[in-house]
This record gives sequence, structure tokens and C-alpha cells, in this order.
Amino acid sequence: MRKLIVIACAALILSCNSESSSSKSTDSTEMKTDTVQTSQTMQPNDGWISLFDGKTTSGWHKYGGGPVGSGWKVQDAALFLDTTVKVNGKRDGGDIVTEEEFENFDLKLEWKIAKNGNSGIMFCVHEDSTKYKSPYETGPEMQVLDNDGHPDGKIKKHRAGDLYDLISCSKETVKPVGEWNQVEIKLLNGKLDFYLNGENVVSTTMWDDNWNRLVAESKFKTMPGFGTFKKGHIDLQDHDCMVWYRNIMIKKL
Repeated sequence: MRKLIVIACAALILSCNSESSSSKSTDSTEMKTDTVQTSQTMQPNDGWISLFDGKTTSGWHKYGGGPVGSGWKVQDAALFLDTTVKVNGKRDGGDIVTEEEFENFDLKLEWKIAKNGNSGIMFCVHEDSTKYKSPYETGPEMQVLDNDGHPDGKIKKHRAGDLYDLISCSKETVKPVGEWNQVEIKLLNGKLDFYLNGENVVSTTMWDDNWNRLVAESKFKTMPGFGTFKKGHIDLQDHDCMVWYRNIMIKKL
């Protein structure tokens, strides 16, 4: 009888060990699969180029030259503008631009803004700080804004997703403060389209008579270089407000 009990216990232990080993093997396989899927999702393909590696500010510099200001931090795989950072009593931020210039392109990224915040995404920025002190003197902008909290939210053509001071969104698809918004800016031979959270909100043509009229009726009418360059840098604006950008990718068209 005692011998039978010992044999039964041994069989039970072997069975448990076998199940545990099988479970561990399955868990390990699932973890590896998840890692591969995440890695594939994060990696650009089909001609897409990553402009932000999620770890450093490599590929960017301060407008006018010099390294990215210490106010721009990498936080949770996002570029975060921390407006509390100061060097010698002064804020150390400033607009940042890509090292490379782009002509025909498809740009995708995500942004979120702090309460009452204001920022912008500019393109075709011509970097000549001796002639143009600020990126907005040459580069058109997709507005990044807390529509409800910032005063610009009350101004037509100054709301989130607008082609700043030129064209208002055809529909408003911006998400509440603190939530991520998906952006696509597509420029091909002058045809310009803005997408915000999957919706085509602005569509126009640059450099034609209508474009010249829009500029002449805007605050940029006294800036002869504005919206004239067909190739330039991508710019992330420092408007003295906290803002986050991530998953920044571009495809040359």
C-alpha cells in the first residue's frame, strides 16, 4: 500500500512539472511575438524615414544653428518642450528644425498640448537667420492649440489644425487637451493637404494666384519670404507652452 502511494505521488509531481514547463514555454513564445510585433510597428518602412528615434534629439538643431535647447527633452518616447527649464535665468528652448530639407513629402506625427497651450508644425522653412529671424517668416504652419483655453482659439484661422492665418479647417476633429492628435501634412508639386485625426481638414494649392491672394490678406503680407520656398526644413515651434511630439516620420514623394 505504501509503495502504491509513493508511485502515485511521483506521477503527480512529474505531471505538474510537465505542465509548468509547457506554460513557461508558451508565455515565452507569446512575449517574443509581442516584442517582434511592437518592433515592426515602430520601424518605418515602404519609404518612410523616422525623424525622431524616440531616445535622442539626433537629426534636429535649434533654428539658426546650434544644438537643441535643454528645454526640449525626450520623455516617454516623445519630444517634450519643458518651459520650466532655464539656463542663466533664461528659458533654453527655441524652435527646432530638421537637419535635412524636404521638398515633395508626406509628413506624419502625433502631438498633444498642455492646458492653454500653443505651438505649431511648420514646413518649407528656409534657414537663414541673418535674413529671417524666425521660422514663421518663411514656413507655413499647421496650428497646434488648446482651442478652449488659449486666446487664439477665438480667432478664425488660428485654431488647431488650421493653416495658420490662411485657411480654417473644413471640420474640427481635434481631441481634448492631454490627448494625442494624429497629423498628416502632404505636399506634392504645390498641392497641400492637412489631415487631423484621419480627416482631410485643409486642401489648397501653394504658389498660385489664389495662394498669393491668401498671403496678401494675412499677417504675413509684410514678410516677402513667407510661403515662397518649395524646399525647406520641418520645424517644431516653441511658443512658450508645454507640448509633446512623437512618431515623427516622413516620406519623400
